[in-house]
Amino acid sequence: MTTTDRTPADLLRSALAADAGRPLVTFYDDATGERVELSVATFANWVAKTANLLQGELSAEPGDRVALLLPAHWQTAVWLLACSSVGVVADVAGDPKAADIVVSGPDTLDAARACSGSRIALALRPLGGRFPQTPDGFADYAVEVPGQGDRFAPFAPVDPEEPALIVAGREFSGAEVVERAAAEAPGLGLTGPGARLLSGRPYDTWEGLSAGLYSPLATGGSVVLCRYLERLGEESLAQRIESERVTATAR
Repeated sequence: MTTTDRTPADLLRSALAADAGRPLVTFYDDATGERVELSVATFANWVAKTANLLQGELSAEPGDRVALLLPAHWQTAVWLLACSSVGVVADVAGDPKAADIVVSGPDTLDAARACSGSRIALALRPLGGRFPQTPDGFADYAVEVPGQGDRFAPFAPVDPEEPALIVAGREFSGAEVVERAAAEAPGLGLTGPGARLLSGRPYDTWEGLSAGLYSPLATGGSVVLCRYLERLGEESLAQRIESERVTATAR
């Protein structure tokens, strides 16, 4: 984090400039056994492509609301940073009826159909795989995003004081996300660059988003994001902590 970082997208740019090759998000799905590790560069590439999809294909503009009906997942983290890059409001588990765009996982498609705007569906399959058959009324993210550009520039500057995130009914500006994430990092055991936090918290609260993305990003650390961590026994958890060189946990 630098003194000029005012939005989560700024944090990602600073991380990219500091050390593009280091791990940023390592994702485990303990229901399927999936493991995915994304370096800062790889994560930033996904964010750029997704931001281009938002701005170019979906015509999203600053102030628009994007309902994210997604679990704690590496692709959810990508969407959160893409929303910040464009300047749209990421409404986590938000009401699709009130959203301009909805982004849904496979388990929330029926609810997502309440959105009268654009609808994007994520299969959340290993390696970002597509749906065997695209759900009716949706575009498949895995089909749409690969062809997007690898570099992103917003059409309009993103105002860090404007709303950027809604979670559990609370609204945050981009600047508030950055400031709070940095302030809470020490309490999570994130003491600076190289710190590695294992988080099993869901993404439907600020605490989950802070531990699972924003605070590691704000401090030059990284996150081992675990979905269905409760299915992992204590011995296996201890082995993961050792093998992933985890320095702190949030469960």
